Amino acid sequence: MSAASGGGTGGGKRCTVAFATRERQFLFRVELPADARIAEALAAARALAASTAPAAQIPWDSASVGIFGELRSRSDSCADGDRIELYRPLERDPRERRRERVQRERRSGTLRDKPMRRGSSPKC
Repeated sequence: MSAASGGGTGGGKRCTVAFATRERQFLFRVELPADARIAEALAAARALAASTAPAAQIPWDSASVGIFGELRSRSDSCADGDRIELYRPLERDPRERRRERVQRERRSGTLRDKPMRRGSSPKC
């Protein structure tokens, strides 16, 4: 570690590969060559994860990937200090869940009108 934290003479870079479930967050810190791509960072993290049994649940090959919340391709390059994220699929579409909740509330009579904005007058 001390070689990479020195003056940067090695020409490599450090990245963090992250994946989270509801129960746990996995973080793998990897050291890569200067010209490494996201796929290479994932491969290095996968090799580190081989020693931890729960890491078997990580969808290394099928998950969408991104850097700091922005979707990327596995062939994109990464920079020193990047947080490469593996995204798990959504169980349900959040918009659809909201529509269903609103319909339930309308049927039960618990849906309240939205509050008016300041400075606006009620529509009659």
